[in-house]
Amino acid sequence: MSKKAGYAVVGLGVGVNHVDAAAKSERADLIAVCDLIQEKLDKISEKYPGTLTYLDFDEMLKNPDIDIVSICVPSGMHADLAVRALEAGKNVLVEKPIDITVEAAMRIEEARVRTGLKAGVIHQNRNNADMAPILDAVRSGRIGDVYYGDFEVKWFRTQQYYDDGGWRGTWEMDGGGSLMNQAVHTVDLMQWIMGDVKAVTSKMGIYNHKISTEDFTASLVEFKSGAVATFVSTTCAYPGLNTGIKVYGTKGSIEANGDTLEMWKIEGAPEGEEEEMLKQYSGNSAAAALDPTLCTGHASMVEDMIAAVLDDRDPQILPLEAIKSVRIVNAVYESARTGKPVIFD
Repeated sequence: MSKKAGYAVVGLGVGVNHVDAAAKSERADLIAVCDLIQEKLDKISEKYPGTLTYLDFDEMLKNPDIDIVSICVPSGMHADLAVRALEAGKNVLVEKPIDITVEAAMRIEEARVRTGLKAGVIHQNRNNADMAPILDAVRSGRIGDVYYGDFEVKWFRTQQYYDDGGWRGTWEMDGGGSLMNQAVHTVDLMQWIMGDVKAVTSKMGIYNHKISTEDFTASLVEFKSGAVATFVSTTCAYPGLNTGIKVYGTKGSIEANGDTLEMWKIEGAPEGEEEEMLKQYSGNSAAAALDPTLCTGHASMVEDMIAAVLDDRDPQILPLEAIKSVRIVNAVYESARTGKPVIFD
């Protein structure tokens, strides 16, 4: 392999962010893009002249210059295309969620092991600047024993958003609504911070959209540690409000809105620490809540995947880790449908 990785992207919705990241990387060459819509391909050709364009995914996979493929198609197609890419000798970076069922996602893990190639998954919110100090405060015991968490994704999406996508808000391709599509990132952060889940009890409904899935969920989540959390997801919160990440321990309380710290109170903390933390970690939390085109952060994950391939190491998030959030999301849906708690093994 050359010093640079050959990069390709299939699916030019959110995949455009992957395209931009690969094109700007100093360790990769953007080789090709693939989509079913010629107009989308033409826009990439105009922006990045010389990039090969394909309407046929399998034809693109025959290109020997491609080392990595970002899989950015509708969620229910992730496993199919990722496995095909791996079996064609390409490393893959899969958009969130890894797929819409644990069984489908496991096909990617099995193909990764079988081929010996790299498979990473996008959960870029782990790289929000405020996540590192929050995780450290929890895992180091600075906030004492964690007993409660409060996670909420109160976003807004228009009906046009669902109509334009076609696949969004469908069980077949989206795997759910506000929870599987928008809030799966925060589900990932919840289990990353709070630990393994023991049980989930949930309600869901459709309140403001003509879709077949849901635009609101509310859950009580129990963890094996003994802690509990509440989790709310919605795309009905006009005009797009917050992404709440709140963790409470016996010696401290931390509250954040996405990438912005809003509370940092820890028993025995040095004087001035709270003020400094709130000043240092003040990001742009409201963007994605209002407008899906303002979701950012993919560049760090694309760069990590490139480094994983060139340096022969694991990418930041492996399939088995990404599967955890899919399992939790599907447990929420099962509990809401049956009216009973879902107990984890």
